[in-house]
Amino acid sequence: MSLAEQNVADGMGNLIVLAGAPLLADCAGALYWPEQALLAVADLHFEKGSSFAARGILLPPYDTASTLLRLAALIARYAPRCVVALGDSFHDGGGPARLGAADRDSIGALQRGRDWIWITGNHDPEPSAEVGGSFAGELSVGPLTFRHLPRGAEGEVAGHLHPVARVSHRGRAVGRRCFAADGTRMVMPAFGSYTGGLNIRDAAFADVFGTLAFTAHMLGDDRIYAFAAKRCLPD
Repeated sequence: MSLAEQNVADGMGNLIVLAGAPLLADCAGALYWPEQALLAVADLHFEKGSSFAARGILLPPYDTASTLLRLAALIARYAPRCVVALGDSFHDGGGPARLGAADRDSIGALQRGRDWIWITGNHDPEPSAEVGGSFAGELSVGPLTFRHLPRGAEGEVAGHLHPVARVSHRGRAVGRRCFAADGTRMVMPAFGSYTGGLNIRDAAFADVFGTLAFTAHMLGDDRIYAFAAKRCLPD
């Protein structure tokens, strides 16, 4: 049994077939494609804390380190040949320059021995030579295309919208980050520690999927819970 199959068996992830490609949605909020040994994460928003601090809004300055720690655990688990970061990897264009030495070293260590592709986003539209890896506007592999801004295209894996689903559980509303997918396209959850979310009942998701005939794969502490989008609560 492969590691991806074991994670599904253990409840740590959901198998999602997208445009014919079997993918593992990990409960940590990452996507693993066993056939390509490819790990994808979206919306890391490194250095969001330092960006806010520069505007006088003080947040604990540990968001980058926390996000990298969780990403390192996933890379250790799957040992991917390729990591794809789906845009808004930095909260703003100055984020790479504000990286602390320890965080910069951590990124370099995670990149060692594998391809690392930064997809440009709306927060970080310009490539930066300071963070290693390579940059692309989007990446097509087999039937899938990885990009930041969702267009609703077939085989698309996108970020940007930070999907969150809300459901009723034991008389109260519970909201969690989620993968939004319909077998043809997917919007990934934001992975960054300081990222917020947008309810999947928002009109922005209707623009991507066309209808509510998609599934919210909600991230639990140690498993993923799948709900039809039409069963999820609006804000």
